[in-house]
Amino acid sequence: MKGTVSSTNFNFKDVKSVYHGKVRDVYDIADNYLLMLTTDRISAFDVVLPVGIPYKGQVLNQIASMFLDMTEDILPNWKIATPDPMATFGVKCDPFKVEMVIRGYLTGHAWREYKSGKRTLCGVALPEGMKENEKFPEPIITPTTKAVEGHDEDISREEIIQLGLVSEKDYVQLEDYTRKLYQRGCEIASQRGLILVDTKYEFGKNEGQIFLIDEIHTPDSSRYFYEKGYEECMKNGQQPKQLSKEFVRQWLMDNGFSGQEGQKIPEMTPEVVNGISERYIELYESVTDKKFVKEDITDLEKRIETNVQSFLDVYLYR
Repeated sequence: MKGTVSSTNFNFKDVKSVYHGKVRDVYDIADNYLLMLTTDRISAFDVVLPVGIPYKGQVLNQIASMFLDMTEDILPNWKIATPDPMATFGVKCDPFKVEMVIRGYLTGHAWREYKSGKRTLCGVALPEGMKENEKFPEPIITPTTKAVEGHDEDISREEIIQLGLVSEKDYVQLEDYTRKLYQRGCEIASQRGLILVDTKYEFGKNEGQIFLIDEIHTPDSSRYFYEKGYEECMKNGQQPKQLSKEFVRQWLMDNGFSGQEGQKIPEMTPEVVNGISERYIELYESVTDKKFVKEDITDLEKRIETNVQSFLDVYLYR
């Protein structure tokens, strides 16, 4: 779609490799740094959809950048700078092969598992008699494997340690960081009239120290409800109004697609695409309490290339 970047192949100085993820393109710079370009791609059910979403990359990158700054007192993070609204430059870390998912409410994937009759998720026992979107007595951590391709898989704490994906000492620390980050996210969300329902964090190591990496508290990694009306919706058996990517998943499911083999992605009309873009901007403004400023997207690739290379020339070659 015009005014979006769905793929990149920049030739920056000292690029050692490029990894194209579901949404982000990650450039290894000089073996010591990473440049993460948040594209306008959108994925759901671990499938990248065929049409880019205007301003989505800017929304995700700027929200993540803000929350990295607001949580750096909890643990160090990988970010050094944001040379472009869609780009973050930072320290290269060796990532742990798990994603730390924390859930405060029974919704999304957890609800679908619960509704099917399961009462254990990632080794965590779930209370009987819960309703969809109900708050857990205490937030639960439900890790997943970090798949390079295909679906991430639920995994328990015990399995992670047994398989050697993370040492027991490091895993205890990851759980502690996860709970503290989620608590901070909940506090910030509440100040904006929101509920941080669930989210995920990724961590890595650099010279033996644990860092928070990737994104944080964005609509791609998190789910938010509006506080206003939540209790009323729960009493009436209605869906709380939410800001997250779940509405994209719901639209796909309503149109016959849930990521299963043989299913066809429904047509993404301009109206659908613009509607998704507006929801992302709405989330940005709600979460940050700031007006979203639409950057110039006339020649988006040229803008990114110029901004990033100018930064690298100063930072790396000064």
